[in-house]
Amino acid sequence: MGSSAKKRRKPSKKLVDKYILEIRDEETFEKKISYRLSRLNVISLLGSTFLLIVLLVVLLIAYTPMREYIPGYADVNLARNLVRATFVADSLAQDARMKGAYIDNLKEILEDRAIDTLGHSSGGLVSNAASLTLGPADAEKYQNIKLSRSKEDSLLRVRMESESSFNLNFVKGRASGHRNVNISSLLFFTPLKGIVTDTFNLNKRHFGVDVVAAANEAVKAVLDGTVVLSTWTSETGYVIGIQHENNIVSFYKHNSVILKKVGVKVRAGEVVGIVGDSGELTTGPHLHFELWFDGVPIDPVKYLVL
Repeated sequence: MGSSAKKRRKPSKKLVDKYILEIRDEETFEKKISYRLSRLNVISLLGSTFLLIVLLVVLLIAYTPMREYIPGYADVNLARNLVRATFVADSLAQDARMKGAYIDNLKEILEDRAIDTLGHSSGGLVSNAASLTLGPADAEKYQNIKLSRSKEDSLLRVRMESESSFNLNFVKGRASGHRNVNISSLLFFTPLKGIVTDTFNLNKRHFGVDVVAAANEAVKAVLDGTVVLSTWTSETGYVIGIQHENNIVSFYKHNSVILKKVGVKVRAGEVVGIVGDSGELTTGPHLHFELWFDGVPIDPVKYLVL
């Protein structure tokens, strides 16, 4: 009767039943520690320990730098520093552009070919300098200044013109007002080092040279200039054209990739494309390079080393 009554007890009653947990010496069996526990005490202890661990983990993540290693956890200070760094980088880039424009304008002024703020060629050195560095009121004052050549300057100009008129290396410009240009004295940068497989030939309407090189070689600008053509055609593939000073234009055809857009200024030796075999008029990776002066194609081999 007693054992059957115990079996019929409710489970909630069993939670409060007391049990003794003793710790004894292994050799003498002497009792060292004794605890009087119930199942409810054990469950409560384990639950409290679990909640304490969870609380410690939350505090560790919320108030220590370890939160930065958790994906998706936003660090306000880090985001603020990134925004501040972005503004500083933008300010530095703008300052560099302004200084670059100032240096370019100063170079234009020193070479007596300055451009005013509207992008049109101006008439003289002083008027260019005034329009680039002074306000509208001051620029109007300087435009009224008349400059006259000295006697020594006129004699020097006559002497230099008489000497250059018999120089066969000077090619006279065909356009009206175009100054004499010694193309041979210009320092052309090599667009691509390779093997010349097809030369310049006007009779065959081959207005340039074909240079074969390994795939993915860089194609470089031969002179400083501005990109005036950056497109793709079915015959010549990816083509880029650059307008240089002294009415010189260079073309680079059959590229696999074009790296510059129209209107971008480039320097001599700057990479403008990657050699390829795009277009129908090609049999392999090569560069078709053309050099034009005053609207007339010229043989590039005479002026640069390939």
